[in-house]
Amino acid sequence: MTRAVTAALFDVDGTLVDTNYLHAVTWWQAFAQAGYEIPMSDIHRAVGMGSDQLLDALLPADRDRAVDAGITCAHSALYATYWSRIRPLPGAAKLLRACKDTGLQVVLASSADPPELAALTAALAADDAIDAATSAGDVDRSKPAPDLVQNALEKAGVQAEQAVFVGDTVWDVRACQRAGVACIGVLSGGISAAELSAAGAVAVFADPAALLDSTGGHLAQAIVSRRPRH
Repeated sequence: MTRAVTAALFDVDGTLVDTNYLHAVTWWQAFAQAGYEIPMSDIHRAVGMGSDQLLDALLPADRDRAVDAGITCAHSALYATYWSRIRPLPGAAKLLRACKDTGLQVVLASSADPPELAALTAALAADDAIDAATSAGDVDRSKPAPDLVQNALEKAGVQAEQAVFVGDTVWDVRACQRAGVACIGVLSGGISAAELSAAGAVAVFADPAALLDSTGGHLAQAIVSRRPRH
């Protein structure tokens, strides 16, 4: 018997806040400083992974891994210059509050490190609607590993079938599949509906505002319909 959905889990970058392209450009700068020329399009498609997996995906396997920490620190410093200018995506805060109003627990599950997640949640300005949050500092493996999703489930105190995850990348969808959680995709991170659906997203919406307009915060409706929306 399927249990009722009682928790809404959310990725943050590209899902609730408009930051994916800021990550792409600041990773590009960090790689260039270290002597690597990585196309920005490749970087964009890796955004959503944790930094450890992103480096492995984009840099040569036989590289001197001693420089990885320096690249990650450079990205963090470059990205931090944008913190005061980060903006939420359309409808993001309203969606979180609508989920809360429908009785769902709201948990953020981000690959960001704790200081960065604090900046993102400050930009959202929806603390009243957020029950808990988990970040890269809480797990050993980042997306697409299922650890963040599983940790979010633990914080919500629910089973996988009682939760819905909202994310913007194939890494979100794959992490959810490994954790057994249905994932709704949004296009606001720059990944296509076809790719999100092919990865296993149960429905796709343009952005948080479109998801809110369609479901009113009752996210289980999007799972039942299982129809991609563009």
